[in-house]
Amino acid sequence: MAKEIKIYTKTGDDGTTGLVGGSRVKKYDLRLEAYGTVDELNAAIGLLRSFDVEEDIKDILIRIQNKLFNIGSRLASDEKGEEFTANLAIKTEDIDFLENAIDQFEKELPELKNFILPGGDLLVAQCHVARTICRRAERRIVEFAENEKVQAELIKYINRLSDFLFVLARISGLRRSVDETRWEY
Repeated sequence: MAKEIKIYTKTGDDGTTGLVGGSRVKKYDLRLEAYGTVDELNAAIGLLRSFDVEEDIKDILIRIQNKLFNIGSRLASDEKGEEFTANLAIKTEDIDFLENAIDQFEKELPELKNFILPGGDLLVAQCHVARTICRRAERRIVEFAENEKVQAELIKYINRLSDFLFVLARISGLRRSVDETRWEY
């Protein structure tokens, strides 16, 4: 039987949090900014799943959410924890999966000739919110990687995920007959 997870531990009351592996860091540590933003992204993608979207899209989003949990676990691991989370590493196949999804959706989309404004309807707008959170997660992870070892494929996955979310916004709008709003400069 699995060990029960306690919701409150009181160990963070001093402004620190425990990493996978046992060490403790301040809650404002850049590592926490990185995996906290990944967690925020995961919640935003969970919100996307609550919309009336096709099952194939829901399946893709669940797969992405699982990968984001893996990424968060990897980022939350100190040196001792890396061995424990090694099996959660992002693989080239994970990046390929996103690229293939992008390629499949783009076959349905009209050619992009202008920048478009985020929005259209709630689902499309939420795709763009998730995309911008993803970009912030990428910035935090890259900054964290300046001083700590971060798997290169993890960074590539997050980069590709923001592209996927942009294409998801477009395909969602197309399938729901929502017009794209061109940027008028």
